[in-house]
Amino acid sequence: MIDTFYLPGRVCSTKAIKEIAAKAQRPYTLISLKPDIEWVYLGQERMMQVLKMTGATMVYADHFAKIGETVTQAPVIDYQIGALRDDFDFGAVLLWDTAKLKALVAAMDTEYEFAGLYDLRLRATEPNGQPGGEPLAHIPEYLYYEVETDTRKSGEKLFDYVDPRNRQVQVEMEQCVTAHLKRIGAYLKPGEYKELSAFSDQLSDYPVTASVIIPCKNRARTIADAIHSALSQKVRAPYSFNVIVVDDNSTDGTVEKISEISRQHSDLIYIAQDKTWHAIGGNWNVAIHDPRCGKYAIQLDSDDTYFDETTVQKFIDAFESGDYGMVIGTYQLTNMAGEILPPGVIDHREWTDDNGRNNALRINGLGAPRGFYVPLLRTINYPTTKYGEDYAVGLRISRDYPIGRIYDVVYNCRRWEDNSDANCDIIAMNRNNWYKDRLRTWELLARLK
Repeated sequence: MIDTFYLPGRVCSTKAIKEIAAKAQRPYTLISLKPDIEWVYLGQERMMQVLKMTGATMVYADHFAKIGETVTQAPVIDYQIGALRDDFDFGAVLLWDTAKLKALVAAMDTEYEFAGLYDLRLRATEPNGQPGGEPLAHIPEYLYYEVETDTRKSGEKLFDYVDPRNRQVQVEMEQCVTAHLKRIGAYLKPGEYKELSAFSDQLSDYPVTASVIIPCKNRARTIADAIHSALSQKVRAPYSFNVIVVDDNSTDGTVEKISEISRQHSDLIYIAQDKTWHAIGGNWNVAIHDPRCGKYAIQLDSDDTYFDETTVQKFIDAFESGDYGMVIGTYQLTNMAGEILPPGVIDHREWTDDNGRNNALRINGLGAPRGFYVPLLRTINYPTTKYGEDYAVGLRISRDYPIGRIYDVVYNCRRWEDNSDANCDIIAMNRNNWYKDRLRTWELLARLK
């Protein structure tokens, strides 16, 4: 009933996919992305059963991960139409309806060296290319064991997609998702933006040119570094700036450190949140709606620092040089001692003026630090969440307004054990990935309109 084929990972050529489709003769085609798969009793039979019941094009399942003698559960998440990131985790076993697989492969008209499997599964979700039934069905049952070969912590995997060594892979993945967006009618053409002039009558309300926004919670170890980095900025006349710190009910001594610094610096604004739910997004909303906020709001996370004293001026210059709703800078990864960590400088070259807002639906972030045109941001606002809030705002702005870029290093992203993404367990990773896929789904639906 099943023809089984092995592909060494999700990055593969169109040629390899076509060879599999040509060789497959039985009703079901199983593609394994790892060489060592051990099945739970009747696991394959269960996958065939669900594939037949649902009329899906492909099914995938929860599984167990084996690292040495340790076995852990490795659940995966449901596929959404906005799950466009090329690193979506299906697990190592993909079971296809052979007839539908062959039909999809027959329509593949671009030869990719790396994006063959990505092209296939995107086509499987397209209304006009999908031959009927549920496209990609998740079976929430543990049906097999796979040997886990990448044992790095989540924070160490986070920047793989911007590693310069993977640049050509990323170029192909962008080409692939762009073609997909064109086929389904969600592609945004270059240069078709709304005017920001509608917000011009609000500009007289801003007391300073720019505000550095620092949301924080329990950052006693790092908050002073962040604040001093912001206060040390130098801007040219007639520009001006202030620093707004929003503390979300810290209990570890953070408040005392902020208060001590604020007594010495009148341009430091301290906002203490009430006891209701805010998270990072809610803290940003309080800052940007404060009457002391400037025309531009520039990000500084409470455990990071600016590269030097010119960062704020570079953001002001970028905003003043173009009609931008948002400006994104370039950062470098460091440890707490300031030593550079691999892959070093992250400049998000995948963002281009022509195609950045389409490619934004594929990648998991738009870069840092981020600066915002406050009159616009006040009409959009952040979602009240502690993860993905910046990505949500970036996607929304990119749909209608241009985004500027700074390719000089302006920010030190400091990696340490208390980063929110330093070492997430599988449940947290799935929750975060599902949420960003949800954001992409909503944004995709908006663009389809």
